[in-house]
Amino acid sequence: MDFKHISVLLEETIESLNIKPNGIYIDGTVGGAGHSREIAKRLTTGRLIALDRDPDAVKTATERLKDYNATVIQSNFADMKAAAASVGIEKVDGILLDLGVSSYQLDNGDRGFSYKYEAPLDMRMSQSGVTAADLVNTLSVDELTKIFRDYGEEKFAYKIANQIVKKRDSAKIETTLQLADIIASCYPAAARRDGNPARKCFQALRIAVNDELGSLQRVLDTAFDMLNAGGVLSIITFHSLEDRIVKLKFKEYCTGCTCPPDIPICVCGKSPRGKLQFKKPITATQEELDVNQRSRSAKLRAIVKI
Repeated sequence: MDFKHISVLLEETIESLNIKPNGIYIDGTVGGAGHSREIAKRLTTGRLIALDRDPDAVKTATERLKDYNATVIQSNFADMKAAAASVGIEKVDGILLDLGVSSYQLDNGDRGFSYKYEAPLDMRMSQSGVTAADLVNTLSVDELTKIFRDYGEEKFAYKIANQIVKKRDSAKIETTLQLADIIASCYPAAARRDGNPARKCFQALRIAVNDELGSLQRVLDTAFDMLNAGGVLSIITFHSLEDRIVKLKFKEYCTGCTCPPDIPICVCGKSPRGKLQFKKPITATQEELDVNQRSRSAKLRAIVKI
């Protein structure tokens, strides 16, 4: 299937980056190249480095960006410093991270991200490494409960984890619909009216399989350090845990003196390293929501390096 993805907060994100025609930019999550193409269009002598861990995205983006001064590299964005260095880039004028899963990955049933299609229980963005099936068939009740509770905010986390372990004793859980049926069986009838019961657990497993929060935590300092003075780091999050990580790290960059208030003269010598582009995160307009419901949880935060 074609790599189709509607870029979330497209205009707001491009505006936040303050793109310079001669600047160097990194899109750490190129996907279908929606944001990347808009960045590249605004460059003259500048350059775009586009990264993605998904080989399908890399193939698509390479084709869609072939007429621009853009280089597409298969890489986890957490490794962007090494990826950029491989093409002779050390400092940049802007970095974009559009977190989460793409519409293509969700809608391509073969990839195992969706509870709507029968497929191998995979969920790997990179198409390599540990799968979701590996996790549900090997982790303990406590480990599965923690994933469902922490990453999915699933209130029936323990009940679902316990049922998974019971079911796998008789047969391995290998497909998306197998798992979705187990999850649904743990939900009271009344609770099923709030949407598909499998949604939160599938999200949680995807985050765990791809180490999404770990990758985000590893990349933030690296990305900020790679910025030139005046450079911008823009990040779109879709999950409260992601947004909290970004919010707190941006606050740290914007914080100056940390001396206790009872000390009359600053002795720490710290000064702010960044300035927020906007105090509150930008969210989708009603107009965008009408076109793309997947933008409902999106939040854009951006910071300028001083």
